[in-house]
Amino acid sequence: MQIGIRLHDVNAQEPEALQTLEARAAKARQEGFSCVHLALAKCIKGVTFDDAALTEGLAAYVRRVFRRNELDVAVLGCYLNLAHPDGDKLRAFQSRYFGNIRVAALAGVGMVGTETGAPNAAYKLDADTHGTEALHTFIRNLEPVVACAEHYGVTMAIEPVWNHIVYNADRALEVIRSIGSPNLRIIFDPVNLLGMENADNRRYVIADAMDKLCDRIAMVHIKDFRHEDGKLVSIAAGTGEMDYTDILRFLKARKPFVQATLENTTNDNAVASRELIERLYQSL
Repeated sequence: MQIGIRLHDVNAQEPEALQTLEARAAKARQEGFSCVHLALAKCIKGVTFDDAALTEGLAAYVRRVFRRNELDVAVLGCYLNLAHPDGDKLRAFQSRYFGNIRVAALAGVGMVGTETGAPNAAYKLDADTHGTEALHTFIRNLEPVVACAEHYGVTMAIEPVWNHIVYNADRALEVIRSIGSPNLRIIFDPVNLLGMENADNRRYVIADAMDKLCDRIAMVHIKDFRHEDGKLVSIAAGTGEMDYTDILRFLKARKPFVQATLENTTNDNAVASRELIERLYQSL
């Protein structure tokens, strides 16, 4: 397993001079990570990454920074709502995905990742989010994005999240089967499959996802959670309630060399989280 980090968590508490793409990449490498989850708008300050900014020069710059620091970009994150009810907004979001896919291809990044949205402008869980109509809307709006990914030879990966339209393994399978593209794959984030409704049954929920989505899992997010004020709060791996044994055993047996990026870390705990996951993985 190749352990990486969500790059905008690196140096997030430091002065802005240490929050450049170069400084964050150098720190990630210094801390022993081999890859990153890159969200451009969260890692480069003072730039609006609209269609105009998604240039070939940007792709060359990204490629050069990470090559110099001997880091892979495991995924380029573009987390926009593909179920937005406003048609103009939706078309703008689809165009942004097209641009990110082009940049990924030119920068040598094999995957663009997204969550699966909600059928409202607020991008919040509502009474319709887990309904059939919302799922069909998402599938319809994702199809041209996946077609673009096919054109550029890039993977488009969706991340199931309990509060979003694709909230479990069965919904993810329905998206995969409906679109029918080998370029459509899964970002597996075990904690994001959990909500207050199913957290006590998490071992089954996570095992179900690993079993049903195994062949399509392209990368992994690793974090922890705790119960706080009636909801689940995401925190750094090893600082909460998660037991990683089954997950790491699955990855070791079925996903050799998979890229797994830590989330919700700080400068104070990122290395400790990496070392914990490495020790657990090696002990299995």
